[in-house]
Amino acid sequence: MADPRAVTGAKTDARRHHDPEIRGFASDNYAGAHPEVLAALALANGGHQVAYGEDEYTEHLQRVFRSHFGQRAEAFPVFNGTGANVVALQAVTDRWGAVIAAESAHIHVDECGAPERIGGLKLLTVPTEDGKLTPELIDREAYGWDDEHRAMPQVVSITQSTELGTVYTPDEIRAICEHAHERNMVVHLDGSRIANAAATLDVPMRAFTNAVGVDILSFGGTKNGAVFGEAVVVLNPDRVRAMKHLRKLSMQLASKMRFVSVQLEALLAKDLWLRNARHANTMAQRLAAGVRGIDGVEILYPVQSNGVFARLPHEVSERLQKRYRFYFWDEAAGVVRWMCAFDTAEEDVDGFLAALREEMGR
Repeated sequence: MADPRAVTGAKTDARRHHDPEIRGFASDNYAGAHPEVLAALALANGGHQVAYGEDEYTEHLQRVFRSHFGQRAEAFPVFNGTGANVVALQAVTDRWGAVIAAESAHIHVDECGAPERIGGLKLLTVPTEDGKLTPELIDREAYGWDDEHRAMPQVVSITQSTELGTVYTPDEIRAICEHAHERNMVVHLDGSRIANAAATLDVPMRAFTNAVGVDILSFGGTKNGAVFGEAVVVLNPDRVRAMKHLRKLSMQLASKMRFVSVQLEALLAKDLWLRNARHANTMAQRLAAGVRGIDGVEILYPVQSNGVFARLPHEVSERLQKRYRFYFWDEAAGVVRWMCAFDTAEEDVDGFLAALREEMGR
């Protein structure tokens, strides 16, 4: 019988069930894991490590996160983005608390009500033109703190980059943080695509998080080359409580946490996070440039990260979906979303553009 500790050169009876040459534009979640992340997972394998986050990899990860977000930062690895958001928002709200967010926010649109049903909080959403909140928009819901008939606004949650592919500047986030803090509210940043925003702005992630007043962060790894795994990053420990208990209560405590932590280390210890994000953003710019030359296709929002939102005839989208995977964003309005990933190649974009031109010409 083979030694189970001998992992180098190990064989498997598993079979490949997909064509690795197929690319789509539905989501950066469709991409596989970056080879450097897979190598890190293999490196962390073998032997025994203490479970539930007491391992060497999770301990080292704290130093890695502090190099990006300052010495007060503490990272709590979790399984997924929804879990990160639910844990983070619970940590900064009371049972009677509410969170102000954009109407397009992931916590409102795409998390099956988890922040409200699992987190036990109330979402107060505000319509925006581009997915970005402003102090003026926040004030539409920032009132009634002494009204026992209304959920108390305690948190402002923003997404960077936004669900519409736009990016806040550091000054815009500073203005939001100052405005929220003046009203004794906490600021949460959903950073599922935080690397793409940093790549666009060409600044360190701290420049639009802890340096401008963000209190707590949901840090995304999956969309940027990890197999799975995100982290709640506490930036201002004075505003956060009971994180360890909330993570466990919310079913986000991994027993073999070293395999989450080592992936985040692989992304963040050097520049893999930035290389991946820059490439995805560049491919989105290539896609947008090609789309702008096609009559009848309209790009709806500034292309500032790795997504392109466009309007085109519904029947064209349906035919094109048979050739490339992508999603409708607003099917009734004919709006679609095309996402690029760290492994999107120039020929993938060019092939998609050729198919789009062909379908538009039919």
